Amino acid sequence: MKLEIARGVFLVAALGVASLAAAAWHEPGPVMLGNASGPEHCPLPRKASMAMQQVAPDKDLLLVLFSLSQSLAGQK
Repeated sequence: MKLEIARGVFLVAALGVASLAAAAWHEPGPVMLGNASGPEHCPLPRKASMAMQQVAPDKDLLLVLFSLSQSLAGQK
């Protein structure tokens, strides 16, 4: 095989690997969720008990979410 042909094959292979790496590297940006509420957003299985469907969130959940967002903001 001639040197010019080998260089061309190598170049095509390198561009193919680089394009596959770029496609795998792509991460989608943040997406806004719709304004679905309750069962439309996170449906429960049909066989879920009534006690499972009426679970109230913890009172400290907002505090935990706020502290997690503040810790992530400090890493930038």
